[in-house]
Amino acid sequence: MEQIYPDLNQLISGMADGDKEFEKELTLAIHKGLLELKEVYAQGSLEKNDVKLQQIRHKLKPTLAMFELLQITDELQLGKEIIESEGFEGPAFSNHYRNLQRKLEIAIKRVFELT
Repeated sequence: MEQIYPDLNQLISGMADGDKEFEKELTLAIHKGLLELKEVYAQGSLEKNDVKLQQIRHKLKPTLAMFELLQITDELQLGKEIIESEGFEGPAFSNHYRNLQRKLEIAIKRVFELT
């Protein structure tokens, strides 16, 4: 089975530069950020609150990019485009939301494995 985000451990380790305590803190911070993204995105979607979604996208974008969580970044961009063109109603946003939640679950599990 292909491992999801195979370079994640190496990216975290490289950033920690051999400091195991910092590596642990960094891993926990990534995990916390992904959990927050999942929760806030769910709330914003339920409330149909584009501002809330925009804020959480903006907050986590650097972390997602830094640790190459590109599947999530791409899905967030797709969601932004769907909201701008079609709004929250309809199958496009529903499909996006389900895909994002699934991708977040995978990433959260992967990061948790590193703790």
